[in-house]
Amino acid sequence: MGGAHATTARDLVVGYVEALSSADAAMRAAFPSLERLADVLGLVRSRKIGRSGELGTCSYKVHGAGCRFITREGSEIDVDFTADGAAIFDLWRLRRSGRSLPAPLDLTEHDLWSAVELLRPLLAEVRPGWFSVAEDKASA
Repeated sequence: MGGAHATTARDLVVGYVEALSSADAAMRAAFPSLERLADVLGLVRSRKIGRSGELGTCSYKVHGAGCRFITREGSEIDVDFTADGAAIFDLWRLRRSGRSLPAPLDLTEHDLWSAVELLRPLLAEVRPGWFSVAEDKASA
């Protein structure tokens, strides 16, 4: 049974990364001045854009050090940003994303950790328990 959960967890993580890439593309299309997704924080702080809004493929809500995207289907993709602008996420955000899917997945931290480990070429652990897409492979 663990194998099936691992595949599901891997699919969840890959889907999360793909949805994050789509949200990034939607934000860049809506706000051409964005050089990187993290720049949305500066646009909100300078009041050039609202803290939340609709983007066509998803909605966004900027919070503290990050941004939460909600897809049309209701799936949640939440990221924080590092000081150098990398979009990062942890297992808690992956679990929330899984629970928000149209067919909710409630995966264990162990299953998600195993999936992240399997995806090491795609993902980099930037600090303990926090991951980013390695060298912008989400758009590759």
